[in-house]
Amino acid sequence: MRRLVPAAISALLWGCFYPADRGKALEAKLERITADKEELEKQLLEQRQKLAATLPRIDEKIREVQAALDSLDTASRRSDADIGIQMQKTVEDLAKLRGQVETYLFKIGELENEIKRIADDTQKRFTELQGAEAVKAAEAKKRAEELKRPEDKRQFLHLAEEKAKAAEHALARQLYAEFLKKWPKDELTGDAHFGLGESYFSEDRCREALPEYGKVIQDFAKSRSAPEAYLRSSECFKKLKMNEESKLALEEVVRQYPKSEAAKSAKAKLDELDKGKKPPAKKGKK
Repeated sequence: MRRLVPAAISALLWGCFYPADRGKALEAKLERITADKEELEKQLLEQRQKLAATLPRIDEKIREVQAALDSLDTASRRSDADIGIQMQKTVEDLAKLRGQVETYLFKIGELENEIKRIADDTQKRFTELQGAEAVKAAEAKKRAEELKRPEDKRQFLHLAEEKAKAAEHALARQLYAEFLKKWPKDELTGDAHFGLGESYFSEDRCREALPEYGKVIQDFAKSRSAPEAYLRSSECFKKLKMNEESKLALEEVVRQYPKSEAAKSAKAKLDELDKGKKPPAKKGKK
């Protein structure tokens, strides 16, 4: 069963996620933009369907006019008044249909312009976001280059942890990445993956944090960070509305590391879940 949680984490690697450095507020705003765009596209489809339904009626009226013109040579048997009335009605019907078509075309043009505006605005926001991330990464890299590295692996890891505690997350990630490259199989590597995950978690970037927690769970199950990695994974799954996976991670903490502090927290959370599922007690009849 322990392999199910890493598998769920690994599955997220294939999903499309954009690192929103402005947190949930921006993600929610982008979701609203997408919803608005979808609604406009729906309206555009409705207008096009109406136009498609109207065009055959115009064609039919044109055929009626043509038939009327073709039969003018036999119209002498009818009064000029009758012919005039019929032609006037046909002209009015055509004018009405033409007005409907022009209205639909106008609405379609407006909707297409609005969709383009929203698409351009969304792309601009994503570009700005990418630019902000690139600037942060460049600044972190520059600062990392100026920072003196300890030769001792424990001191190196401690330096990365200190930068993370100081909320210098981009710089901390640079240091964690260097540690992982320098000591990929060390006993402390699991802690470095966990620290890297924590740096993302602190910025509410669960989809990027989960693979790091998953690495701890899968490859460094005996590290000191493994129980916390399960606990954090549960929190991330919950934020992503993956409630079954969230509960499974809690159960695994208790099963795999029953004496850990993380297991105590997991038990408390599981108890809360169980209480939430119990139906309210029925009141006795008076």
